[in-house]
Amino acid sequence: MGIDGQKPLLPLLLLVIATVAVFPASSRSPPSQPAATLPSFRRAPLFPGKRSHPIKVQQRQQYNYQTRYFLQDLDHFSFADLPKFRQRYLINTEHWIGPERRGPIFLYCGNEGDIEWFAVNTGFVWEIAPRFGAMILFPEVPRHRYYGESMPYGSQEEAYKNATTLAYLTAEQAVADYAVLITDLKRNLSAENCPVVLFGGSYGGMLAAWMRLKYPHLTVGALASSAPILQFENIVPPDTFYNIVSNDFKRESTSCFDTIKKSWGEVEAEGRKDNGLSLLTKTFHFCRELKSTGDLIDWLESAYSYLAMVDYPYPSSFMMPLPGHPIREVCRKIDDSPEGSSVLERIFAGVSIYYNYTGTASCFELDDDPHGLDGWNWQACTEMVMPMSSDKETSMFPPYDFHYSDYEQDCWRTFSVLPRPRWVTTEFGGHDIRTALRTFGSNMIFSNGLLDPWSGGSVLQNVSDTITALVTEEGAHHIDLRPSTPGDPDWLIQQRATEIKLIRGWIDDYSRAKHQKSTFNM
Repeated sequence: MGIDGQKPLLPLLLLVIATVAVFPASSRSPPSQPAATLPSFRRAPLFPGKRSHPIKVQQRQQYNYQTRYFLQDLDHFSFADLPKFRQRYLINTEHWIGPERRGPIFLYCGNEGDIEWFAVNTGFVWEIAPRFGAMILFPEVPRHRYYGESMPYGSQEEAYKNATTLAYLTAEQAVADYAVLITDLKRNLSAENCPVVLFGGSYGGMLAAWMRLKYPHLTVGALASSAPILQFENIVPPDTFYNIVSNDFKRESTSCFDTIKKSWGEVEAEGRKDNGLSLLTKTFHFCRELKSTGDLIDWLESAYSYLAMVDYPYPSSFMMPLPGHPIREVCRKIDDSPEGSSVLERIFAGVSIYYNYTGTASCFELDDDPHGLDGWNWQACTEMVMPMSSDKETSMFPPYDFHYSDYEQDCWRTFSVLPRPRWVTTEFGGHDIRTALRTFGSNMIFSNGLLDPWSGGSVLQNVSDTITALVTEEGAHHIDLRPSTPGDPDWLIQQRATEIKLIRGWIDDYSRAKHQKSTFNM
């Protein structure tokens, strides 16, 4: 049975309290051990966006919007005289029925990456806006004001200069950005009585859920798709993410799973040879000589993780140009390699589906951000501490245990900051999420597909009559927010219909409440 005796919509992942990653009390002094002795270290994978495929011109032209700017405070929680920055947002009022008829405002909570990229990949919002008579807003708060054109301090170089300038890159500031922007915009448009519905996928889904909880007076509801708000501090087991990725591959082919699991030892063995790194560079067609086997392992792990996130049933280019059911195609390449192919040759054939499906790449770059100073790494080293591990028995990835002390040392070495692993759950909640949401929350949809490795850190059961979990066995990373296609399966069509019905209910309830208030006042 589900929460409060409700029957789950589909078989659900069990959200078990983890006992592996125990956080010590936070110290405010540097780690005592030298960072040079750090072992291999793993942060949570980047959410889709940072390594996504560039926007194509024809995709930009699918949707019409105006680009505007809002002068935003750098710090919403201080009265210090700090510089402001120009926050970019995209707006469409083509179908908006206006303030007199309380036309709703659909606000998408931006993620990492250029806001236009998220606008063209969130077709669901554009497709349903006409039937609601809604305004569409896409504020650029990706990586919390530190990506795209909305860059504090005037340039990325200055914004990323040190921990002092990066200090305003937080979830709290981003959610406050939305609150200030929507309040000011509604006032300017005399639209104070227009209901605001939040949408967000992945990290944006987390922000949508958190904003609904933090600013319930400003919004009427939130659709949080693929939002891992429970991927923190001993709430879900730390091996959840990589176990789901592994299961996605195993369900397509056990032999594929076994080949990948075996390949890590092959990589290490090859790398120990006198000319091993050169041979690996040649085998995997890298543009530059490998410096370590760890770089190759990270490259492969990224491909498998992202393949699980975007294992859509139809061709897509959300991350990279990919065929439908891409994991199936990867495993087919691995399993059907010519007789006599080595393990590593099979692996290269498989990951080429992800990195080079179009066949246009002659060689591969390992990392588009060699310094590791992107916004996600900063977030991971401050408040977005998501314990990750890989189990030797159940995972196809190399075994790895999460150790907070190693994590702390790496963050100090990289940014000269110490993580605050308990802050997100203190600020936004997470422990005993059922009671918190049932008591303080309302009008929220948590949608997840069980193929998505982030689903294990989300809400997978109904919490109350107004907080609903929509869980699909075949769904991948926020597939419900993507544009509809002729290849959409029936379950996805039905899921979107349910979401539309729930959103309509939120808006109708709001309108009735406003009408009753105006009648009472008369």
